[in-house]
Amino acid sequence: MRQFTDREALSGIVHEALGAEADIVGVDRLRGGSKKGVYRVHTSGSRAASVIVYSWAEAENFWPAAEAIDAAHPLAPASGLVPFLAAQRRLDGLGVRVPRVLLADDSRRRYSVDVAVVEDVADGTLEALLKTDPARSSHALSELAAMLDVMHQQHSQRYGRVDVLERDDKASGDSCEQLVLERAIEDLAEAAKRDPSIGSAATSLHDRLQELATRVAPRTQHGLIHGELGPDHVLVDASGHPVLIDI
Repeated sequence: MRQFTDREALSGIVHEALGAEADIVGVDRLRGGSKKGVYRVHTSGSRAASVIVYSWAEAENFWPAAEAIDAAHPLAPASGLVPFLAAQRRLDGLGVRVPRVLLADDSRRRYSVDVAVVEDVADGTLEALLKTDPARSSHALSELAAMLDVMHQQHSQRYGRVDVLERDDKASGDSCEQLVLERAIEDLAEAAKRDPSIGSAATSLHDRLQELATRVAPRTQHGLIHGELGPDHVLVDASGHPVLIDI
């Protein structure tokens, strides 16, 4: 696996997060991070045996945005320190378990890019636990359901990413229903170029999308959702509690 940083480069931010007595004894780049670097940093002499470092380096974003993309679009790529911190604040404030932020730095004095040091929840994913320990995973699932109920009870007349709404901006588009229809039509056009069988049916599929969209009642309220929730984006801590990641 490609490594974009090392012990020496990370030492400054780890010392700032954990104290000067913390020594880095190992750095592992974790799988799954395709918009940012995700590193497990092993330490000695500190209060934490390991921490996670998120690095929003341009070279580690394998999904670069298209030119002139509207950053306020709800379906635009939501990667970066600002949207991460906004989501972390919102969920933590509701009592939804997310990794604790130990350090967030956009000054680039100690590290070359925007970076965050967060709590390491190292006991694995809910996805793995469902296979290895069904009984323990059922407790985590019940607690996850309760957390999602709390999130879904947070209603707003506006839609959009948390960081956009937090700074009192307006998300793009006339309605979330229209945005989803527009994205579906764009995806259909792209698929039609790639697959002749889809291309031959593109007109009827387009008409079907339009017809289905007329059945969707306009929303007057919107709930808080994760946006990419699956068992691989839920960690389970040592006490069996679920922890949401990729927020």
